[in-house]
Amino acid sequence: MSTTTDADTSDDSTSTGTETGLAAETAAGPDDGVLVVEHLTKRFGGLTAVDDLSFAVQEQEILGFIGPNGAGKSTTFNCITGTYPPTEGTVYYRGEDVTGESAYDMVKRGMARTFQSFAPLYDRTVVKNVALALTPDKLFSLSGLRGGTRDRAVEICERVGLGDRLDQTPGELPHAGLLRLELGRALATDPELILVDEPFAGLSNQEVGEVSDLLADLRAEGLTLVVVDHNMRGLLDLIDRAIVITFGSMIAEGTPEEIRTDEQVQEAYLGGEL
Repeated sequence: MSTTTDADTSDDSTSTGTETGLAAETAAGPDDGVLVVEHLTKRFGGLTAVDDLSFAVQEQEILGFIGPNGAGKSTTFNCITGTYPPTEGTVYYRGEDVTGESAYDMVKRGMARTFQSFAPLYDRTVVKNVALALTPDKLFSLSGLRGGTRDRAVEICERVGLGDRLDQTPGELPHAGLLRLELGRALATDPELILVDEPFAGLSNQEVGEVSDLLADLRAEGLTLVVVDHNMRGLLDLIDRAIVITFGSMIAEGTPEEIRTDEQVQEAYLGGEL
């Protein structure tokens, strides 16, 4: 599992007046969303990977978090979920300051995430991988799952489209299947909010549509989602609203249609029409 991609590839940057103004406009208070990020900054030595980033996520929203490769997207996720402590700024979850809390504590609060690089237990079956995520505070033999745990794990596998692959190992799954397993493991923690990192990477157009349908269904069942991807076309068809960052700073926020026509966003994506 890699958690340093964005930090390793981002360039140090100094915010322009426009970017600073946008950050000020989007700054929110602790109770302005289920998840609120205020003036988040993350530096690695002299490298600024996330630069004064502020945004709020509303209950049962699908928020798109968009930017080119190396923009700071995964680093932001890592700061929110407790993998990295922010250099500056505050993270609020359901009105409480959770800045710097551990990833374990964030999961207990109801926040889960997926990762770009999948890391299941390759010597265990799909259903046992999900069952392990169901019982993070318990010790038990991997060779024998309790009936209730297995039943719930089977339900989750069926929910993410792996009902016919319960007894296969992760190594037998295609890439899209591994993504579904990653989502299943996240769902097993019983989250209220999931941060989904690059779900469309490596997928065909048909698979992008199928995964989008799954994420939309999860929202309809009550979950709040923040979805990171640099696949603009696939993501804009799914989300309610987007924020766009480049070099760690926000350059745009709005509806999918507003993002498609934003000149700064088009420039960030090499000037192409979105």
